[in-house]
Amino acid sequence: MWISDKWEDYELIDAEGGERLERWGDKILIRPDPQIIWSSERRDPLWRRADGVYRRSKSGGGSWVVNNMPESWCVNYGGLKFKLRPMGFKHTGLFPEQAVNWDWFSALIEKRTEGGGERPKVLNLFAYTGGATAAAARSGAEVVHVDASRGMVAAAKENLSLSGLRDAPVRYLVDDCKKFVEREIRRGHRYDGIIMDPPSYGRGPSGETWKLEECADELISLASSLLSERPLFFLINSYTTGLSPATMGYMLMKSLPRVVASSGELEVGETGLPVTRSGLILPAGASARFEVKY
Repeated sequence: MWISDKWEDYELIDAEGGERLERWGDKILIRPDPQIIWSSERRDPLWRRADGVYRRSKSGGGSWVVNNMPESWCVNYGGLKFKLRPMGFKHTGLFPEQAVNWDWFSALIEKRTEGGGERPKVLNLFAYTGGATAAAARSGAEVVHVDASRGMVAAAKENLSLSGLRDAPVRYLVDDCKKFVEREIRRGHRYDGIIMDPPSYGRGPSGETWKLEECADELISLASSLLSERPLFFLINSYTTGLSPATMGYMLMKSLPRVVASSGELEVGETGLPVTRSGLILPAGASARFEVKY
Protein backbone atom coordinates (compact mmCIF):
# COMPACT_ATOMS: atom_id res chain seq x y z
CA MET A 1 0.00 0.00 0.00
CA TRP A 2 1.16 3.53 -0.81
CA ILE A 3 0.45 5.84 2.12
CA SER A 4 -0.04 9.61 1.88
CA ASP A 5 1.52 10.47 5.22
CA LYS A 6 3.31 13.76 4.50
CA TRP A 7 0.32 16.08 4.89
CA GLU A 8 0.32 18.89 7.44
CA ASP A 9 -2.91 20.58 6.35
CA TYR A 10 -4.94 17.37 6.06
CA GLU A 11 -5.56 14.75 8.75
CA LEU A 12 -7.84 11.72 8.87
CA ILE A 13 -8.63 11.90 12.57
CA ASP A 14 -11.00 8.95 12.87
CA ALA A 15 -12.96 6.49 10.71
CA GLU A 16 -16.09 4.90 12.17
CA GLY A 17 -19.61 3.86 11.21
CA GLY A 18 -19.38 4.64 7.50
CA GLU A 19 -17.87 8.10 7.97
CA ARG A 20 -14.55 9.93 8.03
CA LEU A 21 -13.70 12.57 10.62
CA GLU A 22 -11.21 14.85 8.87
CA ARG A 23 -9.26 18.05 9.40
CA TRP A 24 -8.81 20.19 6.30
CA GLY A 25 -6.62 23.07 7.42
CA ASP A 26 -8.48 24.36 10.48
CA LYS A 27 -11.89 22.99 9.43
CA ILE A 28 -13.34 19.72 10.72
CA LEU A 29 -15.49 17.73 8.29
CA ILE A 30 -17.50 14.52 8.50
CA ARG A 31 -18.02 12.76 5.18
CA PRO A 32 -19.35 9.31 4.21
CA ASP A 33 -17.02 6.55 3.06
CA PRO A 34 -18.50 3.22 1.88
CA GLN A 35 -15.36 1.29 2.84
CA ILE A 36 -15.77 2.10 6.52
CA ILE A 37 -18.08 -0.81 7.31
CA TRP A 38 -17.08 -1.17 10.98
CA SER A 39 -18.60 0.55 14.01
CA SER A 40 -17.26 1.46 17.42
CA GLU A 41 -17.73 4.17 20.01
CA ARG A 42 -16.95 7.66 18.75
CA ARG A 43 -14.81 8.95 21.58
CA ASP A 44 -13.17 11.88 19.86
CA PRO A 45 -15.11 15.06 20.83
CA LEU A 46 -14.57 16.49 17.33
CA TRP A 47 -17.31 14.14 16.08
CA ARG A 48 -19.71 16.52 17.82
CA ARG A 49 -18.03 19.77 16.75
CA ALA A 50 -17.65 19.47 12.98
CA ASP A 51 -17.81 22.53 10.76
CA GLY A 52 -19.31 20.47 7.94
CA VAL A 53 -21.30 17.22 7.90
CA TYR A 54 -22.34 15.52 4.67
CA ARG A 55 -25.04 12.86 4.86
CA ARG A 56 -26.36 10.65 2.10
CA SER A 57 -30.08 10.36 1.52
CA LYS A 58 -31.85 6.99 1.45
CA SER A 59 -33.50 8.12 -1.77
CA GLY A 60 -30.14 8.88 -3.41
CA GLY A 61 -27.75 11.80 -3.38
CA GLY A 62 -27.16 13.73 -0.19
CA SER A 63 -26.38 17.13 1.24
CA TRP A 64 -24.33 19.07 3.76
CA VAL A 65 -26.65 18.83 6.76
CA VAL A 66 -24.23 20.95 8.78
CA ASN A 67 -22.46 23.74 6.93
CA ASN A 68 -20.53 26.22 9.03
CA MET A 69 -17.77 26.32 6.46
CA PRO A 70 -16.67 29.34 4.43
CA GLU A 71 -17.37 29.33 0.72
CA SER A 72 -13.72 28.36 0.20
CA TRP A 73 -10.43 28.04 2.05
CA CYS A 74 -6.92 26.83 1.22
CA VAL A 75 -4.59 23.99 2.20
CA ASN A 76 -0.94 23.42 1.37
CA TYR A 77 1.11 20.38 0.39
CA GLY A 78 4.83 20.43 -0.33
CA GLY A 79 4.88 23.95 -1.74
CA LEU A 80 1.56 23.54 -3.55
CA LYS A 81 -1.59 25.41 -2.54
CA PHE A 82 -5.16 24.32 -3.23
CA LYS A 83 -8.49 26.04 -2.78
CA LEU A 84 -11.18 23.85 -1.22
CA ARG A 85 -14.90 24.25 -1.79
CA PRO A 86 -17.73 22.16 -0.29
CA MET A 87 -19.28 20.53 -3.35
CA GLY A 88 -22.22 18.29 -4.06
CA PHE A 89 -21.78 14.55 -3.46
CA LYS A 90 -19.47 15.12 -0.44
CA HIS A 91 -16.43 16.43 -2.36
CA THR A 92 -14.07 19.24 -1.37
CA GLY A 93 -12.16 19.54 -4.65
CA LEU A 94 -9.12 17.52 -3.59
CA PHE A 95 -8.26 13.85 -3.02
CA PRO A 96 -5.53 13.84 -0.32
CA GLU A 97 -4.64 10.17 -0.84
CA GLN A 98 -3.26 11.06 -4.28
CA ALA A 99 -0.36 13.00 -2.74
CA VAL A 100 1.72 9.81 -2.60
CA ASN A 101 1.33 9.43 -6.37
CA TRP A 102 2.23 13.09 -6.90
CA ASP A 103 5.48 12.48 -5.02
CA TRP A 104 6.20 9.35 -7.07
CA PHE A 105 5.96 10.88 -10.53
CA SER A 106 7.46 14.20 -9.39
CA ALA A 107 10.67 12.36 -8.49
CA LEU A 108 10.78 10.81 -11.97
CA ILE A 109 10.24 14.19 -13.65
CA GLU A 110 12.93 15.86 -11.53
CA LYS A 111 15.39 13.11 -12.36
CA ARG A 112 14.77 13.60 -16.09
CA THR A 113 15.26 17.38 -15.88
CA GLU A 114 18.27 17.48 -13.57
CA GLY A 115 21.40 18.83 -15.16
CA GLY A 116 19.42 20.80 -17.72
CA GLY A 117 17.59 17.87 -19.29
CA GLU A 118 14.65 18.49 -21.60
CA ARG A 119 11.26 19.06 -20.00
CA PRO A 120 9.16 15.88 -20.12
CA LYS A 121 5.70 16.25 -21.59
CA VAL A 122 2.90 14.93 -19.38
CA LEU A 123 -0.75 14.30 -20.26
CA ASN A 124 -3.22 14.48 -17.37
CA LEU A 125 -6.61 12.99 -18.31
CA PHE A 126 -9.75 13.45 -16.19
CA ALA A 127 -7.59 16.04 -14.49
CA TYR A 128 -10.23 17.48 -12.11
CA THR A 129 -8.95 20.47 -10.09
CA GLY A 130 -5.34 19.96 -11.05
CA GLY A 131 -3.58 18.40 -8.07
CA ALA A 132 -1.50 16.14 -10.32
CA THR A 133 -1.08 18.92 -12.89
CA ALA A 134 0.35 21.26 -10.25
CA ALA A 135 2.72 18.58 -8.92
CA ALA A 136 3.98 17.71 -12.41
CA ALA A 137 4.40 21.35 -13.44
CA ARG A 138 6.25 22.23 -10.23
CA SER A 139 8.64 19.35 -10.86
CA GLY A 140 9.55 20.70 -14.30
CA ALA A 141 7.13 19.06 -16.73
CA GLU A 142 5.18 20.57 -19.58
CA VAL A 143 1.58 19.50 -18.91
CA VAL A 144 -1.57 19.09 -20.99
CA HIS A 145 -4.55 19.15 -18.61
CA VAL A 146 -7.83 17.70 -19.94
CA ASP A 147 -11.20 17.53 -18.22
CA ALA A 148 -14.76 17.64 -19.54
CA SER A 149 -15.93 20.08 -16.84
CA ARG A 150 -15.33 23.76 -17.51
CA GLY A 151 -15.71 24.51 -13.81
CA MET A 152 -13.04 21.98 -12.82
CA VAL A 153 -10.61 23.35 -15.40
CA ALA A 154 -11.18 26.86 -14.03
CA ALA A 155 -10.49 25.56 -10.52
CA ALA A 156 -7.27 23.93 -11.75
CA LYS A 157 -6.06 27.21 -13.24
CA GLU A 158 -6.74 28.92 -9.91
CA ASN A 159 -4.89 26.23 -7.96
CA LEU A 160 -1.81 26.55 -10.16
CA SER A 161 -1.89 30.31 -9.74
CA LEU A 162 -2.13 29.91 -5.95
CA SER A 163 0.88 27.58 -6.12
CA GLY A 164 2.96 30.19 -7.93
CA LEU A 165 2.69 28.30 -11.23
CA ARG A 166 0.65 30.79 -13.25
CA ASP A 167 3.36 30.94 -15.93
CA ALA A 168 4.18 27.23 -15.94
CA PRO A 169 3.91 25.50 -19.35
CA VAL A 170 0.42 24.07 -18.84
CA ARG A 171 -2.21 23.79 -21.56
CA TYR A 172 -5.79 23.54 -20.25
CA LEU A 173 -8.49 21.88 -22.33
CA VAL A 174 -12.21 21.40 -21.72
CA ASP A 175 -12.79 18.26 -23.72
CA ASP A 176 -14.00 14.68 -23.72
CA CYS A 177 -10.88 12.73 -22.75
CA LYS A 178 -11.40 9.77 -25.07
CA LYS A 179 -12.05 11.96 -28.11
CA PHE A 180 -9.06 14.14 -27.24
CA VAL A 181 -6.77 11.10 -27.08
CA GLU A 182 -8.08 9.85 -30.43
CA ARG A 183 -7.30 13.23 -32.01
CA GLU A 184 -3.81 13.28 -30.46
CA ILE A 185 -3.11 9.86 -31.96
CA ARG A 186 -4.09 11.14 -35.41
CA ARG A 187 -1.94 14.25 -34.92
CA GLY A 188 1.07 12.13 -34.00
CA HIS A 189 1.56 13.87 -30.64
CA ARG A 190 3.43 11.93 -27.96
CA TYR A 191 3.90 12.19 -24.19
CA ASP A 192 6.60 11.09 -21.75
CA GLY A 193 4.17 10.61 -18.88
CA ILE A 194 0.46 9.82 -18.75
CA ILE A 195 -1.85 10.23 -15.76
CA MET A 196 -5.41 8.91 -15.84
CA ASP A 197 -7.85 9.46 -12.98
CA PRO A 198 -11.23 8.55 -14.49
CA PRO A 199 -14.44 8.65 -12.43
CA SER A 200 -16.34 5.46 -11.72
CA TYR A 201 -19.29 6.79 -13.71
CA GLY A 202 -19.47 9.48 -16.34
CA ARG A 203 -21.28 10.93 -19.28
CA GLY A 204 -20.07 11.03 -22.86
CA PRO A 205 -20.19 14.06 -25.17
CA SER A 206 -23.78 13.26 -26.21
CA GLY A 207 -25.03 12.67 -22.68
CA GLU A 208 -24.66 8.89 -22.78
CA THR A 209 -23.67 7.23 -19.50
CA TRP A 210 -20.67 4.95 -19.11
CA LYS A 211 -19.09 2.84 -16.37
CA LEU A 212 -15.35 2.69 -15.91
CA GLU A 213 -15.30 -1.12 -15.78
CA GLU A 214 -16.80 -1.20 -19.26
CA CYS A 215 -14.46 1.29 -20.94
CA ALA A 216 -11.22 1.15 -18.91
CA ASP A 217 -9.50 -1.26 -21.29
CA GLU A 218 -10.18 0.90 -24.33
CA LEU A 219 -9.12 4.09 -22.52
CA ILE A 220 -5.85 2.54 -21.36
CA SER A 221 -5.12 1.10 -24.78
CA LEU A 222 -5.72 4.40 -26.55
CA ALA A 223 -3.68 6.42 -24.07
CA SER A 224 -0.79 3.95 -24.25
CA SER A 225 -0.53 4.74 -27.96
CA LEU A 226 0.53 8.27 -27.02
CA LEU A 227 3.71 7.30 -25.17
CA SER A 228 6.90 8.76 -26.57
CA GLU A 229 9.95 6.77 -27.67
CA ARG A 230 11.59 7.51 -24.32
CA PRO A 231 8.74 7.64 -21.81
CA LEU A 232 8.91 8.00 -18.04
CA PHE A 233 5.70 6.64 -16.55
CA PHE A 234 2.06 5.71 -16.84
CA LEU A 235 -0.30 6.09 -13.86
CA ILE A 236 -3.95 5.07 -13.69
CA ASN A 237 -6.13 5.51 -10.59
CA SER A 238 -9.50 4.00 -9.74
CA TYR A 239 -12.10 4.39 -7.03
CA THR A 240 -14.26 1.66 -8.55
CA THR A 241 -14.67 -1.36 -6.28
CA GLY A 242 -15.16 -3.68 -9.27
CA LEU A 243 -11.80 -2.71 -10.80
CA SER A 244 -8.92 -4.16 -8.76
CA PRO A 245 -5.33 -2.85 -8.90
CA ALA A 246 -4.19 -6.12 -10.47
CA THR A 247 -6.86 -5.86 -13.17
CA MET A 248 -5.74 -2.34 -14.04
CA GLY A 249 -2.15 -3.52 -14.11
CA TYR A 250 -2.99 -6.36 -16.47
CA MET A 251 -4.80 -4.06 -18.89
CA LEU A 252 -1.94 -1.59 -18.77
CA MET A 253 0.80 -4.14 -19.43
CA LYS A 254 -1.02 -5.72 -22.38
CA SER A 255 -1.57 -2.26 -23.88
CA LEU A 256 1.95 -0.88 -23.58
CA PRO A 257 4.20 -1.03 -26.65
CA ARG A 258 6.38 -4.13 -26.32
CA VAL A 259 9.65 -2.23 -26.17
CA VAL A 260 8.26 -0.05 -23.36
CA ALA A 261 6.75 -2.95 -21.39
CA SER A 262 10.05 -4.81 -21.45
CA SER A 263 11.98 -1.77 -20.21
CA GLY A 264 10.12 -0.95 -17.04
CA GLU A 265 8.47 -2.06 -13.84
CA LEU A 266 4.80 -2.33 -12.93
CA GLU A 267 3.50 -1.80 -9.41
CA VAL A 268 -0.13 -2.22 -8.40
CA GLY A 269 -1.73 -1.51 -5.06
CA GLU A 270 -3.99 0.60 -2.91
CA THR A 271 -3.47 4.17 -1.80
CA GLY A 272 -4.12 4.82 1.85
CA LEU A 273 -4.47 7.47 4.53
CA PRO A 274 -3.22 7.07 8.11
CA VAL A 275 -5.96 7.29 10.75
CA THR A 276 -4.67 9.26 13.71
CA ARG A 277 -6.90 7.77 16.42
CA SER A 278 -6.47 4.08 15.55
CA GLY A 279 -2.98 4.17 14.06
CA LEU A 280 -4.28 2.07 11.16
CA ILE A 281 -4.41 2.82 7.42
CA LEU A 282 -7.68 3.49 5.59
CA PRO A 283 -7.71 2.19 1.99
CA ALA A 284 -8.65 5.10 -0.26
CA GLY A 285 -8.43 4.01 -3.87
CA ALA A 286 -6.24 1.91 -6.14
CA SER A 287 -3.46 2.60 -8.61
CA ALA A 288 -1.41 0.88 -11.28
CA ARG A 289 1.97 2.56 -11.78
CA PHE A 290 4.44 1.77 -14.56
CA GLU A 291 7.93 3.26 -14.49
CA VAL A 292 10.38 2.94 -17.37
CA LYS A 293 13.89 2.15 -16.15
CA TYR A 294 16.94 3.80 -17.72
